[in-house]
Amino acid sequence: MSGTVEGRIHDVVVVGGGAAGVGVSVALGHAGIEDFVVLERREVGSSFAAWPEETRFITPSFPTNSVGMLDLNSVVLGTSAAFTLEVEHPSGRQYAAFLRGIAAHFDLPVSEHTEVLGIEPVGDVLEIDTSRGTLHARHVIWAAGDYQYPKLNGFGGSRLCRHTATIPSYAELEGDDFVVVGGYESGIDVASHLAERGKRVRVFDRERPWESETSDPSVALSTYSLERTRRPSFVEHVELFPEAPVAAVVEVDGGYEVATEDGRRFRTPVAPLLAGGFDGSHPLVANLFEMRDDGFPLLNQHDESTIVPGVFLCGAAVRHDRHIFCFIYKYRQRFAVVAKAVATSLGLPAEGLEMYRMWGMYLDDLSCCGQECVC
Repeated sequence: MSGTVEGRIHDVVVVGGGAAGVGVSVALGHAGIEDFVVLERREVGSSFAAWPEETRFITPSFPTNSVGMLDLNSVVLGTSAAFTLEVEHPSGRQYAAFLRGIAAHFDLPVSEHTEVLGIEPVGDVLEIDTSRGTLHARHVIWAAGDYQYPKLNGFGGSRLCRHTATIPSYAELEGDDFVVVGGYESGIDVASHLAERGKRVRVFDRERPWESETSDPSVALSTYSLERTRRPSFVEHVELFPEAPVAAVVEVDGGYEVATEDGRRFRTPVAPLLAGGFDGSHPLVANLFEMRDDGFPLLNQHDESTIVPGVFLCGAAVRHDRHIFCFIYKYRQRFAVVAKAVATSLGLPAEGLEMYRMWGMYLDDLSCCGQECVC
């Protein structure tokens, strides 16, 4: 396993080689931490590479004339997906290549094709059981992401549906009449692409995210998606069903029947497409965290477990009170907080992190605007 030595106790093990894992790993380097390893179950950026071919970032990448975090999809100071890729809304594959380039540039000690099977505190160290052996570390940063863990059990018969995370390309979908369960970003994405191909699409959602009055894209559709709902192809071919939670899906006469909780039934000749989001990777380490009422890990002000010292969380699952850090431009604000906490624990001054403070990044605690959205 690259970057590891048998019997060695690493200062840090980072689990995950996506946007969170790469971003926080570079911050560790800026904090003066040298003895760390990044474990990635597949390859750097693989979750992004698995997106449907047509899917694009809803947050735009746009380079500014300043230094620091150059666009909304940057994970490292001084880098820009827009400048590197020369696209405003990168595809998943393009962004994966961007992350691989960052990992190579900063010579991150990544061990690819290494799956973490379990983490347990043993005395004052953490034991990490992997598919390639056992590691020990003083600190673990869980940054394994969400996309590889789709939510499949939301209602009866949900396993008859095809989750959008399992579709390599929307162009491969056969049929002319589709039902999409879920009207948030991935649901509107698939509906938009199918509509452009002249397909009939019915979208069911338990709420009405396309009409939300909040400005927080964590709970409402982004302007990128809203704009697509006004395209002629979408208006002509897509029917939206708000406040229509799906209760069950069953096979009927060679097709499928979708029943909503209010008793309505709809037929579709092809398997419904499930756009119900993701369970995320944090349930895999539920034993290391207390849980909030909403099912997300409870964290202290440094994004550390409240019951297992030395275990930190980075990425879309980070929550503080009502604050949701589910987009890159949100959770990247916490990289320096985690890196500084780890460096302080190791007795390092972390002077290299001061440049993060210059660009509005948190270093000490959660001091934000007090709104639901983290700006």
